[in-house]
Amino acid sequence: MSDLFVRKATGLVRSWSVFDAFVYALFSINLITLGLYSFSQMYYFGGGMIDALIISAIFIFFEVVVYSALIAVMPRSGGDYVWQSRILGGAVGFILAVTGWWFILWLWVPLYGDMFRHIVLVPILSVFGAKDLALWFAGTQVGAFTASVITIAIVSLFIALGMKTYARIQKISFYGGMLGLLIVIVLLLSGNPESFKAAFDANATAMFDAAPGAYDATVQLGTDAGASTPFSGGGLAAVFLVIPYLVFFNLWPNWGATLYGEVRGATDFKRNISGMGSALAITTLLGIILLFAIKQTIGWDFYVQAGGAWWNYAWGFAPDATPAFPVWPYPALLASFLTNSSILRILVVVLMSLWWFGWSGTVFLSSTRVIFAAAFDRLLPESVADVNERTGTPLWALGLMVLPSLFVAFLFNFNYFNFASLTLCSTLVIAVTFLGTTIAAIILPYKKPDLYKASPIAKYNIFGIPLITVAGVIFGGFLVFLLYQWILDPNALYGIGYSINEAGYKNGTSLIYMGANYLLAAIIYFGFKVYRKNKGIDLDKVQSEIPVE
Repeated sequence: MSDLFVRKATGLVRSWSVFDAFVYALFSINLITLGLYSFSQMYYFGGGMIDALIISAIFIFFEVVVYSALIAVMPRSGGDYVWQSRILGGAVGFILAVTGWWFILWLWVPLYGDMFRHIVLVPILSVFGAKDLALWFAGTQVGAFTASVITIAIVSLFIALGMKTYARIQKISFYGGMLGLLIVIVLLLSGNPESFKAAFDANATAMFDAAPGAYDATVQLGTDAGASTPFSGGGLAAVFLVIPYLVFFNLWPNWGATLYGEVRGATDFKRNISGMGSALAITTLLGIILLFAIKQTIGWDFYVQAGGAWWNYAWGFAPDATPAFPVWPYPALLASFLTNSSILRILVVVLMSLWWFGWSGTVFLSSTRVIFAAAFDRLLPESVADVNERTGTPLWALGLMVLPSLFVAFLFNFNYFNFASLTLCSTLVIAVTFLGTTIAAIILPYKKPDLYKASPIAKYNIFGIPLITVAGVIFGGFLVFLLYQWILDPNALYGIGYSINEAGYKNGTSLIYMGANYLLAAIIYFGFKVYRKNKGIDLDKVQSEIPVE
C-alpha cells in the first residue's frame, strides 16, 4: 500500500478537539454572516422566514446523521472525496468533490469579501467617523474588490498558521461574537419601533449624509421592490419555496467533515452528532431569537423593505432606485443606533465583526484538505500533498485556492459576464457534492459490508435498516428537491438555472460556469489517470485503499 500513495501516511496532525470541530461547525452555519446576508436578500417570498428556518433545520439534521456516520467509519482528511472515491468510484469521487470543494469555492471568495465589507469594514469605519471610506467600500465596485483581496490575505494567513492556531482564533471569535450578539439582542428587545425610527433617521443623516426622511424613503423603495416575505406563516407550499434560498446559510454543519482526519475522537459517532447537531440547533434557536428581536424594534416590515431596497438596486433590477440608506442594512449596526454611547457602539460593531473573523477561514481550510487528499492519491502533482512540518498546512493546496480566487473575485465584483448573478450557484454545486456523498452513505452497508460491520455505526438500525441508509434517503430526497428548484426553477425565484416556465433560460452564465467546472475536473482526472498509468501506477488500485492519516 505504501507504494500506492505519495507516502505511507498523510503527515497531518490530529490537532483539533471535538469542541474545536463544534465551533467550526457553528461558524460554518454562521448566523451573522451567511444568515443575515441571506435573510436580507430573501425579501420577495410568500412563506414565513421562521417556518423555513425550523423546517430546513429538521431536514438538515439528517445530513448531520449521514456525515457523522461516515466520519465514524472513515475519519479521513478529504471527507467527501475519500468516501465517494472509495464507495462510488474514483471518477465520481474526484469530479464531484473537486468541483464542489475546490473550484466552486473560488466563487465563495467574493461572497466572503462582500460580507467582510458589510459586516466588518463599513460598520467599524462608520462608528469611528471615517464616513467617506465606509461609503467607498459600501458603494463602489473597486471597494468591493478591495474587500475581496483583503479577505484572501487574511484567510491565507490564518490557514498558513495551521489548524492549532486557527482553533485559537475561532475560540476568541466565538466567545467575543456571542457577547456581541447578546448586546445586540438586549438593545433590540429594550427598544421600540418609534424610538428606532427616530434613531435611524438621525444616524442615517449624521453618519452617512443620507437625506432627511431616510426611514420613510426606505419603506417606499422596499415596497416598490416587492418586499413581502412574512415573519411566519404563508402556507406550507410557500414556506418550502423559501428554503432553497435559506439553505445558502444553514446547509453547512458538515463543512468540517473534510477535516476530521485532524480531529481527535472522530470515530465516536455520538460525539460527531453532538458537535454538528448542537451547532445546528444553537444556530437555529439564536436565529429565531434574533429575528424576533428585529421584529420587535426594527419592525419586520421595515427590515424586509430595507433589504429589498438595497438588493433591488445592488442587483441592477432598479438602477435608478438608489437606496435612501446608503449602506447595507446590517442589523447590528442598526441596533447600535439605539444607544447614544460611542463606546457601546464601537463595542457592538467590533465584537460582532468577530463572527466574520472566526468564520473566514472556512472558505479555504476545508477545501485545502480535499485538494491535499486528491494529491495524496496522485491525482494532482505530488508536491501539492506536501505538508509544512511546523504548521501541518498543505501550502501548495492553499496556493491552488488563492490565485484562482483573485481572478473569480475580479469577475464577480466588476460583474463581467454577469458573474454577480452566481451567488446561489455557489450552493448548488456543493449540494450536488453532498448528494454524491449521501448516495455513498445509503449504499455503504451493502457496498462495503466488512467495513460497515467493523464500524461503530453498525449497531444503529431502524426496523432492521441501517440508520445511515435511512438518514441518507431522507436527506437525499431533500437535496433532490433543492436541486429541482434551483436548476428548473419553475417559479422563477432563484435565477441560477433553466426555468421550465415561459421565461426559458434564466441564467446562462450560471449553467455555463457550472458545466465548465465539471468539465475541468473531468479533464484533470482522466488526464492524470492516463499519465499515472504510463508511469506504472494504477489509480483504480490507489482509490480502492483507505489512506493512513
